[in-house]
Amino acid sequence: MAVAMTMAQMKIAMLRHSLRGQRAQTAGTGAVLGAVLAAGTVYLGFLGPDLLAAGYAVWLLGWMLGPVFMGGGDETLRPEYFAPLGLPARRLAVGLLAAAFVGVAPVVSLAALLGMVVAGARIGVVNALVALPAAALTLALFVLASKVAVGLVGLALRTRAGAIGAGLVNGAILASLGQVWVFMAAFGQTGPPAAVWWLPSGWGLLAVRGQWWALAPLALVVLLLLVAWAALLSRRAGASRPRTGQRASTVDSVMGKELRTWSRDLVRNHGLAFALSYGVCFAGSPLLIGWAGMLPYAGPIFVAMAAAMTANQYGNDGTALWLTILTPGASDVRGRQSAWLAAIGPVAAALTVGCTAIAGGPWPLVLALLPALLGAAAGLVPLVSVYALVPATDPHRRAGNPLRISEDDGGLTGLAYLMLALVVAAALPAALVAVWFGWAGVAVGLATGGLSWWGLGLLAERRLRSHGPELLQAMRTGRKPKGAGAVRFRLDGLSRGRRSIAVWGLSFGAVPLVPQGIVAGIFVANGHLRHSWFLATYAPAGWRYPVAAAFVLLGLAMYGSALWVVSAKK
Repeated sequence: MAVAMTMAQMKIAMLRHSLRGQRAQTAGTGAVLGAVLAAGTVYLGFLGPDLLAAGYAVWLLGWMLGPVFMGGGDETLRPEYFAPLGLPARRLAVGLLAAAFVGVAPVVSLAALLGMVVAGARIGVVNALVALPAAALTLALFVLASKVAVGLVGLALRTRAGAIGAGLVNGAILASLGQVWVFMAAFGQTGPPAAVWWLPSGWGLLAVRGQWWALAPLALVVLLLLVAWAALLSRRAGASRPRTGQRASTVDSVMGKELRTWSRDLVRNHGLAFALSYGVCFAGSPLLIGWAGMLPYAGPIFVAMAAAMTANQYGNDGTALWLTILTPGASDVRGRQSAWLAAIGPVAAALTVGCTAIAGGPWPLVLALLPALLGAAAGLVPLVSVYALVPATDPHRRAGNPLRISEDDGGLTGLAYLMLALVVAAALPAALVAVWFGWAGVAVGLATGGLSWWGLGLLAERRLRSHGPELLQAMRTGRKPKGAGAVRFRLDGLSRGRRSIAVWGLSFGAVPLVPQGIVAGIFVANGHLRHSWFLATYAPAGWRYPVAAAFVLLGLAMYGSALWVVSAKK
């Protein structure tokens, strides 16, 4: 108990001294959004137990997946800090668990769990009292499930097979969440599925409703998760760490070094597998409802996601940049571009051709998109990386959690969203020409892709030569230089209002653009009316296409507003 109290006090002290400036703004924005979500979850307690159980299932999923996709979760107190003390694994796990309950996320989640009290009070006083231990156990479930999920993924990232497997699973999960409407339409689901009561997140609510025995298995799951986390902590201490960084002098040598890094760096293995899995699953999900129209775009989606995963290429390599700066005549950018195309291009081409052949077209559009996206991504990856570099930990100094490659999670997330928006925008001319004029779009795609590769790469190379020492200093110290003409690409450098616009636009712009706009328009064109949740299919005859077009414009406006905000000059 003394260890737990001490670590909780340490966490409070560290948060009190670190939550200042931009970090305080970020935490405040997160707290406000979390409070809104918590209030919505509590409101579900008034609507019905099924909806509330579904809400808690979403919270559990968010606790498990959020840290995996956001850089490893809260690492304010790391197990490595306490290794010299020789604490037993279980005592260390209990102490770190107590510290994990200190922070914005646990408080917000506890507020959301007050929905159990609401649901219990609607039944009786005893049920409301049972809701208190049920809520406490469910909160412990959320926190421990998050810690174990991060620990398992981090353990998987220590081997090549594990990194690839984790990437495939994570990509499939995220793609499935993005295409949840497909599964609802395919299985005819109109309300919360019965499976939400099978998950441990719903067992506390079962106890509140009168099935008191549900508290026992919930407590058992919490205990098992604590034991599992303790075991993962002991494994973490002696884990090996990936290493990168080679001497470069020519384009060929840089390309060779980069290709070896692509094959050996487990973080890059994970990112590549994630992008591939996401592209295949996102484009292939509509096959469940008998629609193959999205399948040809698996390759382009893979390219865009791969670009997002490598948006901070120079930052992730750390201070190895000093080798390039001190090597006269080095052409680091061109070598990295060639290696990126060699690693991504063949997979993207095979995926695009194979999926388009299965779907039977549209050949002009996908063959126009592929070179445009590849060229744009190969040019933008080094360019964005040198202009908006996010300082990251040197590969050989990464902590026991391989997901934690930088202390600036917000910067990495903003950079990934920015890359997605820029790559898609660069391929838009080729796509429009292909839609309007057919095969002419392929020529435009080749031209724009080639020009993007050459021109953007040239800009990146010039920036690297002129600002190499500043970039190296930023990576060494973790502080970015404040040049007068620098472009602000990071979300944590924005005001609260601008950050909200960026987050909402980049996170939800795809909803009106793709399903409610493009997909709904295709359904209307094929005569599929009153279909699932596509609003345009329910509109009167003369309003179907205008409704779909309005959603497309709304999605583009959301992306455009977010892009304008994150790229605003200081």
